[in-house]
Amino acid sequence: VAVDDRRADRPFRLPVQWINRAGTDFRGAAGTVAQGRVRVGGPVAVLPSGLTTTIKRIVGGSGDLAEAQAGDAVTLALDDDIDIGRGDMLAAMRNRPAVADQFSAHIVWLSDEPLYPGRSYLMKINHNSVPAAVTELKYRIDIDTLARLAAKTLATNEIGVGNLSLSRPLAFDAYADNRDTGAFILIDRASNDTVAAGMIDFALRRATNIHRHDQTVGPMARTALMGHKPAVLWFTGLPASGKSTLANRVEAALHARGVHTLLLDGDNIRHGLNKDLGFTESDRVENIRRAGEVAKLMTEAGLVVLCAFISPFAAERRAVRDLIGDDMFVEIFV
Repeated sequence: VAVDDRRADRPFRLPVQWINRAGTDFRGAAGTVAQGRVRVGGPVAVLPSGLTTTIKRIVGGSGDLAEAQAGDAVTLALDDDIDIGRGDMLAAMRNRPAVADQFSAHIVWLSDEPLYPGRSYLMKINHNSVPAAVTELKYRIDIDTLARLAAKTLATNEIGVGNLSLSRPLAFDAYADNRDTGAFILIDRASNDTVAAGMIDFALRRATNIHRHDQTVGPMARTALMGHKPAVLWFTGLPASGKSTLANRVEAALHARGVHTLLLDGDNIRHGLNKDLGFTESDRVENIRRAGEVAKLMTEAGLVVLCAFISPFAAERRAVRDLIGDDMFVEIFV
């Protein structure tokens, strides 16, 4: 079967697989050209940073090349000593790929355990491994009729369309434009099983409108003012096991010693911030995600945060630990 492959005629893309340091005087970005062509002396952009440079050398398996095109595995040495690493993308100066931390995608669910919107998974895309979550499932596709059906989750072998959010911006193309740079997989962070495959449709507009702002007073300054390090003490266990009682007593003891604390109790939070959530598995996932985000904000204020939640899913506890940091997170099973 003849396949019409015009990848070499499209804008240049090379996801960086690793940095090749063949000697003290050589450093290059190694990978396979996903589409387009690149020549010695040609300008390229490094994404997501947006830095620009020119190609100094193209090294293939048999030596130096004047040009590389789609499908070639090469190492590109750059004229400038710029910050570049695994997961970055070298691209044409014009017609660059999208750079965003949110996008819409088709999702093919592979796991026996259903998709839980809000749960933190590990996404592998273009040699990156980043925390990611399905923030909204728009609909499920009926594979027999192609009808769009309302859905809050996906079961094994079901296909849906939803929005995903990443922990940091990445460079990518729509799957319709490039199957290599527009595809990804999702991995369960507790079991390391591959739970889904995905195809990117487009970057979300709001991903380009929201930026992090630097603050004059940062977490280190607040910690110095408090006189102690911030931390999260996460009390978990079965209902009525004594999580809230124990957390309350620990907070009282810390307060008596002059430690600045805040107690986040699962029942209390459901009276306010999480009053819109029920007790389905997906709502439980979202309940812990929100609590983790609040705990992180409180640690940035310099507090020791005591959290008392049932938190039955190991994946959610792991996600909160990753959000807070191993050095500041203590899990206590009651």
